[in-house]
Amino acid sequence: MTVVATIIVLGVLIFVHELGHFAAAKAVGVEVQRFSIGLGPKVFGFTRGETEYVLSAIPLGGYVKMGGMDDEVMDRLEGGDAEPRQPSERDFDAKPIWARTLVISAGVIMNMLFAFGVYTFVAAYWGEAHRSTTVLGKVDAALLPEGTGGLADVEPGSRFVRVGGEDIAYWTQVQQGLYEAEPGPLSVEFADPARTVQIDIPVSEGQRVRLVQAVQRWIDAGVGVVNPGSPAAKAGLEQGDVVLAVDGIDVDNWFEFVSLIEARGGQRAQLSIVREGRELVRPVDVEREEVTGVDGRTREVGRIGIYPPPDDYLYLRIPVGEAVVSGYEQTIGVSGLILGFLRDLVTGGVSPRQMGSIVTIGEASGNAAEAGLDQFLQFMALFSVNLAVLNLLPIPVLDGGHLLFLAIEAVRGRALSMEQRLRWSNVGFLIVMGIMLWALSNDFLRLLGL
Repeated sequence: MTVVATIIVLGVLIFVHELGHFAAAKAVGVEVQRFSIGLGPKVFGFTRGETEYVLSAIPLGGYVKMGGMDDEVMDRLEGGDAEPRQPSERDFDAKPIWARTLVISAGVIMNMLFAFGVYTFVAAYWGEAHRSTTVLGKVDAALLPEGTGGLADVEPGSRFVRVGGEDIAYWTQVQQGLYEAEPGPLSVEFADPARTVQIDIPVSEGQRVRLVQAVQRWIDAGVGVVNPGSPAAKAGLEQGDVVLAVDGIDVDNWFEFVSLIEARGGQRAQLSIVREGRELVRPVDVEREEVTGVDGRTREVGRIGIYPPPDDYLYLRIPVGEAVVSGYEQTIGVSGLILGFLRDLVTGGVSPRQMGSIVTIGEASGNAAEAGLDQFLQFMALFSVNLAVLNLLPIPVLDGGHLLFLAIEAVRGRALSMEQRLRWSNVGFLIVMGIMLWALSNDFLRLLGL
């Protein structure tokens, strides 16, 4: 399943990306010599019209070879030597800057459109996904705005019944009820146990966002995805395990479990779990990790390398127009998350060890495929956005590097020489290869438990 899912994900998304370049090049009259899925020497291909369509040996990318576009670089991607050719009015470099910008940008645009289309299709066909729980898991008192402190006294496990008089059937309604309520007094009703809390909704949008962030849904104390090579993997924890206690201290939900693990950085913890009806004890060596809190301060916490168990979802059918809006919002939201990850990677907020390679992609693809077609399609959409964002990085040989060359040409009034572009492309090639090797080494180190 994992291998097939990975081939589908990479094959489809590479094809979509390169199809964007291909279609844009044809539209502005650029000669397209080769359309390749994969890099390196040709494995299989055929020619139709002026274009050769091929599958290449290294399945980690693709390219569209256009006449006059950095022939030396493109021949290196093909695994051969550059051949002299006569300049033509259909060469890429002979076209105006706007046309070349369109051709270079088209791959990224296609990836974003693909993600938008998939998110829209899933919302229109299956419906809009909502977490089905209405149970309170935790209230972060430090985030609560003034006038809402009464929520901190509500016991975890209590169930939301009404927010401002509106009945609650799923978690999104809790968030919408708190965020969209008119500023001023608001009544929040709970069951199990029954109680009513009166709060004052703040005027500031930022404060209402903090209120929503402070109130978190119930998550069972259990094991979701386990990072390969992590302390949890070494201890033999498996997805689906239910956690009962840490060092003999009972835990009821994910937040209690995390709190106990975070307090045990550098120590060995005894986890009491249930697996397929059997009670087991698994010793886990908890790693230390530095994290940055909401107050901007860094602190050291314990980590064992697992994710929470998956949520249960319910799907509500929505009109096509709302599905389109949902598709747009999800595409923009995922883009923001990926950009945030890259920012944290540069600033040190995220460890470079978090980067993954084809191994991580394969594991994620397999997990998504096992979760169902809707989840697999949404994973493809997420990865398509990821591919688009990474391609915009200003590294020569990536689309962002080519756009940087065009921007320099627009500012200085003439293009960089072929020698300069080739030199910078060599640097970019080394950077990209270095990133790929680093990511691959991270995956192997995780698999080895290092």
